[in-house]
Amino acid sequence: MNPPPLTPSAARPLAASRAGRRRAGALVLTAALTAGLAVTATQPAFADEPAVGSSTLVPIQVTGDPAERFSLVILGDGYTAEEQPLFREQVEEHLETMWSIEPYKSYRNYFNVYAVEIISGESGVSCDSSLDSPRRETPLKMAFWGGCNANSVQRLLTVNSSLARQYASAAPEVDQILAIANSDTYGGAGGSYATASGGNSLSALISPHEIGHSLGGLADEYDYYSRGVTTGDYTGPEPRSATHTLLTAEEMAAQQVKWWRWLGEPSEAGGTIGVYEGGMYYSTGVFRPSRHSMMKTLGYQMDQVGREIMTERISSKVPLISAAPADGATVPDDGVISIDVAHPVYHELDIEWTVDGKAVPNPHNTTHLELKKTRAKPGDVVTVTVVDNTPFVRDPALRGAPSMTQTRTWTVGAEGPASSDVEPAFTESTRTDRPVGSLDVLYVETTHRPDRLFEVTWTVDGVRQGNPHDARTLELADLGLAPGTHTVTATVSDSKRHGAASETLTWTVDAAGPSVEAVVSAPVETTVGENGEPHYVVDESFTMKLTATDDQAGALVTEFRLDGDGWHNYYGWPTDADAPFLFTPTGTNVDDLIYGNLGTGGMSLSPFQPREPGYGLHRVEYRSTDAAGNIGAVGAFTVDVRG
Repeated sequence: MNPPPLTPSAARPLAASRAGRRRAGALVLTAALTAGLAVTATQPAFADEPAVGSSTLVPIQVTGDPAERFSLVILGDGYTAEEQPLFREQVEEHLETMWSIEPYKSYRNYFNVYAVEIISGESGVSCDSSLDSPRRETPLKMAFWGGCNANSVQRLLTVNSSLARQYASAAPEVDQILAIANSDTYGGAGGSYATASGGNSLSALISPHEIGHSLGGLADEYDYYSRGVTTGDYTGPEPRSATHTLLTAEEMAAQQVKWWRWLGEPSEAGGTIGVYEGGMYYSTGVFRPSRHSMMKTLGYQMDQVGREIMTERISSKVPLISAAPADGATVPDDGVISIDVAHPVYHELDIEWTVDGKAVPNPHNTTHLELKKTRAKPGDVVTVTVVDNTPFVRDPALRGAPSMTQTRTWTVGAEGPASSDVEPAFTESTRTDRPVGSLDVLYVETTHRPDRLFEVTWTVDGVRQGNPHDARTLELADLGLAPGTHTVTATVSDSKRHGAASETLTWTVDAAGPSVEAVVSAPVETTVGENGEPHYVVDESFTMKLTATDDQAGALVTEFRLDGDGWHNYYGWPTDADAPFLFTPTGTNVDDLIYGNLGTGGMSLSPFQPREPGYGLHRVEYRSTDAAGNIGAVGAFTVDVRG
């Protein structure tokens, strides 16, 4: 279910993220409301009780300098002091869902996330779920029905923007605010700030959709404005939206416009990238790239077209070169140039060095250059170019943008390197406070000397790894780690100074994905197919309950797909997170959206879209992703639905 649009042209930013129970530990910071805040806190009845209206800033995920990250600030409203653990649990669930969706998953390191725990004197928010429901006095004034407005709709969940901004200011930087309400009723909204209910089945799926609006400028791909009501034919000009067009696939390819580079690709949201009628709140006359991407139907992945745009926009928040000698400075001809770079989760950025325009071989993709080995002479110009060559981006214009390609240039001088008393130490690294996944690229950044490199030593389960080029990264995927838990260390030292200080970091590697159990409701017949998969025969309909388990702590995100279509988040049932998912030949209408359709048109669609009943044989696959990003083994069953 998608939150109602504010206006047909309104961009609706991030709404709810499924958060992660990020054991913040020593990172937890208590913060009284910022000095000068126009928010008052009611004094507690007892000295050890937190005051109503007071807040605590909790860094959930801090990956680097706040000025060099996309800072997401999550606020809670309607949670009493006793309900703060519930808020933390819902934050975890919201975030973990977002981290399971690309490109958020691959660029998770580019985000800093902060939660602000706000003490409410009352539990819940206003007008939940009817206009006759109580008005509650809560710090952020959150309310359904667009602020208890009889002319609005129930699902429109609003927040007092001024108060949200004041509470969020406790974070060191604020790029996006998400306000979560203590409610199990479906609701949310977008705009300058995003909102979502905390406990509804679908709430956690709103945030990646809303960030698509606010950060990526992606337009809604709904084929309706009011649910259950067709809006007819679009008659306007070629849309400015990057994900809508009036062109056919052949016209796009011939003109090389819009998403022509992705045409025919299997879509991450199911089917293939092409032209699908409906979008921008119109049922006909305009076309979108895929049948049901996240920007149309909550629960599916983002298709490649939206993913490409979002990859570049997320990258725009993080400098690819974060530390280096000043651009244009003079560097000694026998010194060392060292740079720090950004670090996606699963791949490295490409580093290219040149001296006077001639490429310096860099087969190991090192982030340093020893000038004396290049025979550089005074007056030569040294250039480094850092490029994010992710396959998520095909458009050369996006690839060449400063967000994905950055360059620094220096002039070689004759003087020797300046003396330095810098000690070896780590300045930044992959987070060590939680397990990492078996496919991650671990990274460290160190202090720099202008005259020599500090040595970095990697060990895996106590065995030293070869690192003759002092790489600051370790690609775990190359190690072929056996399923289970492993320990990795990195030590930085100065091999040229006997007895010099050193520092060691340690990571736990989770190399085992979660498992999922599937329970199908009361089949009239159960057998085992030739491929070993369970086969069920049912009359008219069936439900599926998926339960994921893992040997590590943290929220699990479970998905399923029907007949090879796109992977879809398993959230239980739209009206009850604990209820199983229901499949029927033509689906079930829940708040004017169809769920569990076995027939034509896809599993989730609008009620006015035609569909033929889906009796007969179907195959359901399922899997789960753990908090470290590992995707577990895929399970499957077939079911024969009889009429």
